[in-house]
Amino acid sequence: MEFDFVIVGAGSAGCAVANRLSENGRYSVALLEAGGKDSNPWIHIPVGYFKTMGNPNTDWQYKTDEDPGLNGRSIPWPRGKVLGGCSSINGLLYVRGQAEDFDGWRQMGNAGWGWDDVLPYFKRAETWKGDPSTDERGTDGPLSVSPTALKRDVVDRWLDAAEAAGYKRNDDYNGNGHDQEGVGYFQLTLNNGRRCSSAAAYLKPARSRQNLEIITHTQVRKLNIVEGRVTGVDAVTKGKNITINARKEVILSAGAIGSPQILMLSGIGQADDLAPLGIDVIKDLKGVGKNLQDHLQARPIFKTNLSTINIETNNYFKQGMIALQYALNRTGPMTMAASLGTGFLKTDERLATPDIQFHIQPFSATNAVEGPHKFSAFTASVLQMRPESAGELKLKSANYLDHPEIHPNYLATKLDQDTIVKGIQIARKIAQFEPLKQHITEEYDPGYEVAMDDYDATLNWARNTSVTIYHPTGTCKMGNDPMSVVDEKLKVHGIEGLRVADCSIMPIITSGNTNAPAIMIGEKVSDMVLEDAA
Repeated sequence: MEFDFVIVGAGSAGCAVANRLSENGRYSVALLEAGGKDSNPWIHIPVGYFKTMGNPNTDWQYKTDEDPGLNGRSIPWPRGKVLGGCSSINGLLYVRGQAEDFDGWRQMGNAGWGWDDVLPYFKRAETWKGDPSTDERGTDGPLSVSPTALKRDVVDRWLDAAEAAGYKRNDDYNGNGHDQEGVGYFQLTLNNGRRCSSAAAYLKPARSRQNLEIITHTQVRKLNIVEGRVTGVDAVTKGKNITINARKEVILSAGAIGSPQILMLSGIGQADDLAPLGIDVIKDLKGVGKNLQDHLQARPIFKTNLSTINIETNNYFKQGMIALQYALNRTGPMTMAASLGTGFLKTDERLATPDIQFHIQPFSATNAVEGPHKFSAFTASVLQMRPESAGELKLKSANYLDHPEIHPNYLATKLDQDTIVKGIQIARKIAQFEPLKQHITEEYDPGYEVAMDDYDATLNWARNTSVTIYHPTGTCKMGNDPMSVVDEKLKVHGIEGLRVADCSIMPIITSGNTNAPAIMIGEKVSDMVLEDAA
């Protein structure tokens, strides 16, 4: 069991890395995945996230610790545990982020990570199925990115109401990195009515390569480190302990929870945290598991007299007709992403770029696992894109099977509190504009008992009801300061033969959904690895 490269984690980034490193046939590559194959049919049906989130066969089923910012609540943190990782169970939403996000990373000293540096990798990754009206879109990449084909009256009216409220339309928020602002329909990782996960995009065409071995149901216990160099990994596959050696490099792509957990189990992390657990400290890197950032969504819900998924799926006959439509034509509600409409807006016109994002969903639910409410309603989910608050991960024990403690530290700063309150107020304001207002029969949540201008009550409602929108990042941050974990080549400081390539390397979370940047990171690191290998 020896390969040139060993990649840990077959998620959004890891699949891209595996494809690119094995592409030229020169190097042997092992891709290790703790979960199983992506053979569950619900993975490939876009609306299948209702069936895969919360399913122990496809979801790690993490839970946060009780969080003061959420009034002491613990909330689920779904993460993909299957080939494709989160891209196999997510909402299919494709958002690159703002050019200023990446220029900010560059300004922090991370050479090669400015917008002009990363744009070629976004383009290389995608085949854009929409109007090629800009040279910032890719045309022949493995990842199919499509405009939303499924339109809904309630979403159309929300977009029109947002325009009436003074917000502009933007039909391609990815096509111009310097102008994300506006409202429109989401773009999706979708191909002919099927989910285009990272596994479908990058692994499917590479599976027949003789130099690529994809090993599922294999969880890494720790890295093997000899005289400061990683030589391979110790893993458990179907109950058996195995060692897999890497002649050149190990690339950790286990995600913002998995990658720092593996580092800490291997003795790389804050010494004061590791030593009491009986872990031999190999490298005292204080930033491992720190700088945890996530997008917290508040979810205003409005009852409506328009048709929504809630009532279109509320009996077996309707569900059967929808299933038949999908089976025959690959169209209809089963092709629906987690959200249809979006908006990147400013809570203050003095801001240079948008600071909040909307996810407009033509359904409502307490959570994805329980399914839709029994009444017709839509959700105007809103989040702060660049929170100041940062949390941390900590090991509970030296046992690789124990999930780490997750302390998100949501809403810990005044700016974050102000921004979420303003976002909720904007959601409620847009609902008061035509052509949407006449179709709203009741504000279900937060409800009229929470006055529009009551800051404290609005914030308290957010603390009591907000949930993650599944974007944990930053726990192995890139940089050169004392809290950074990797350098601009994504090499772990002070350790040879080891890189991290996933959303954990983000020094600051990107402005929007994080799947697209994760894939870009995989594309970019593969060039760095190949350059060094040559």
